[in-house]
Amino acid sequence: MKLPFLQRLQQGEPLLGDGAMGTLLHSRGVPMDVCFDELNITRPEIVLGIHKDYIAAGADLIETNTFSANRYKLMQHGLQDTVATINRAGVDLVKLAIAQSGHADVYIGGSVGPLGVRLKPYGRLTKEDARAAYKEQIGALAEAGVDVLLLETFTDHVEMLEALAAARAVASGVPVICHMTFGADDRTLLGYLPGRVARDLYEAGADVIGVNCSGGPEQLSRILQAMHHAVPQALCSVMPNAGFPQAVGGRVMYSATEDYFADYALTFKAIGARLIGGCCGTTPEHIAAMRQALNDKTRTLPHLQTQEMPVLEDALTAERPTELANKLAHGHFVITVEMAPPRAYTIHKTLNSARMLQEAGADCVDIADSPTARMRMSPWAVCHVLSTQLQIETVLHFPTRGRNLLRIQGDLLAAHALGLRNLFVTMGDPTAIGDYPEAHDTYDIAPSALIALIKQRMNAGLDQAGNSIGQPTSFTVGCALNMGAEDVDKEIKVLVKKLEAGADFALGQPVFEPEKIERFHQRYQEVRGEALKLPVLMGVLPLYSLRHAQFLHNEIPGLSLPAHILKRIEEASDSAPQEGVKIAQELLRAMRGMVQGAYIIPQFGRYDLAAEIIDALPSRSSVTARG
Repeated sequence: MKLPFLQRLQQGEPLLGDGAMGTLLHSRGVPMDVCFDELNITRPEIVLGIHKDYIAAGADLIETNTFSANRYKLMQHGLQDTVATINRAGVDLVKLAIAQSGHADVYIGGSVGPLGVRLKPYGRLTKEDARAAYKEQIGALAEAGVDVLLLETFTDHVEMLEALAAARAVASGVPVICHMTFGADDRTLLGYLPGRVARDLYEAGADVIGVNCSGGPEQLSRILQAMHHAVPQALCSVMPNAGFPQAVGGRVMYSATEDYFADYALTFKAIGARLIGGCCGTTPEHIAAMRQALNDKTRTLPHLQTQEMPVLEDALTAERPTELANKLAHGHFVITVEMAPPRAYTIHKTLNSARMLQEAGADCVDIADSPTARMRMSPWAVCHVLSTQLQIETVLHFPTRGRNLLRIQGDLLAAHALGLRNLFVTMGDPTAIGDYPEAHDTYDIAPSALIALIKQRMNAGLDQAGNSIGQPTSFTVGCALNMGAEDVDKEIKVLVKKLEAGADFALGQPVFEPEKIERFHQRYQEVRGEALKLPVLMGVLPLYSLRHAQFLHNEIPGLSLPAHILKRIEEASDSAPQEGVKIAQELLRAMRGMVQGAYIIPQFGRYDLAAEIIDALPSRSSVTARG
């Protein structure tokens, strides 16, 4: 008779879990845009076959194909009313695979992943709604007869705690494994180190704590050791990816070999893992190799070199790549909104507007520096207040105009000390057009040279003169780009200088004709002999009225509006703001495949219009199934 899961986990050798589900479904002909969880009903034979392959490979635990079977992710496919049906079917398929394979001692793990929508204050979903969604899914899995629940691939451990609370409420007799996932800096998306996460999960009552997905075995061995060090009495689990994914011939491939995984199975055992398995990119062959290594009594466990554990675990006290940098690196479609600092020292309206944009789904906000040369609060202060009070990421506009080289470097150090890591380097507006036309307007350094100073000097720990600044800065730097420029070749020439300086991304001037973007890409390829690889967040400017549209068309250099758009705004009359939002939405859809994000520039403080534009965008989540 099969022992209860936790009792078995505490005895003898560690249990071996299975590997990826999504990777194998895709390799067997299932398109990536299909709802993988629905296959439990529509194509049960392919899911059943994968389960049986993992059992044959020697897995002790088989996870259900229900990673995304919550109402929010199923809603993307119009399946939100089938939560219970899909989850029950997922459990039944594992039961059938166990019966047909004749391995009655194999355990059934109910796979539960994130909801795919962010919780407040980083999103608009309340904790109560999140907990209700988890109760719905977990209740169905428990009722269908899982041996254990596996909450996995969570990036926000606050959301993980809500899922754990839901499990305790509707499945009190079922053990719960809690797996977080970490970035390349060994921190969660919100900046928490493994030790902090381990303690929070253990104190909340998780039966098993651990890590899955993230990077490959090397990184997860380091994270697992940190978690075990923080809570040595806890049962630990680990399920790494097969290395970092690479796009090869239109397919996502993973490079870690079966032998490599076999070696790391012993490393994980030496660290103290009681459950070992695989995540994205792992196959039955990886699991079979791990099984053989764990069963081989002639193989000795590796000697572990103890990792030095960080003393500081506050997310604001140590370096980590910015969320913007991570999203750009992983090809996510990024949304940022430009905000103007207030003209007074009170910041309540700005805070409330930023909160609204955050809840709408903006990835970050851009804080302009004295836009149109008008006197406003320092953008350093605004960025710092927003990032500390709302935990929203900011992009600090950093003009060269009006600053000498000495002040520039001091301002950069100040920005870094305040925790501001994303910069947008620009020339800035001339003082002649603003409140103080007689104000000093000279500069020592052009934008491309300033990018080089930041990326090649300060990010290497040096100032412009070659003197040490103590520690390197870690700025992510954006540049300006006009893809709709009349002289495309000149714009490309300027862009190349910025690329050579080290620009990480570009904020584009608004373009109302998507064919101009396509023309820019084609010309860049002709001139440079390669495609433009720099992530571009295209400017999107919602038109507010006919007078506004005519002003932009006639008075803003490099910006032109086609006649049909001017006509639409004119015919909209009093509904022009709503028509402007529709036009912006249409432009975003048309440009989606040509740029990597949107840089929304609302006029007249109408941040609500920017929120409407974001609301209309389709889901930007790229996670659809476990593995």
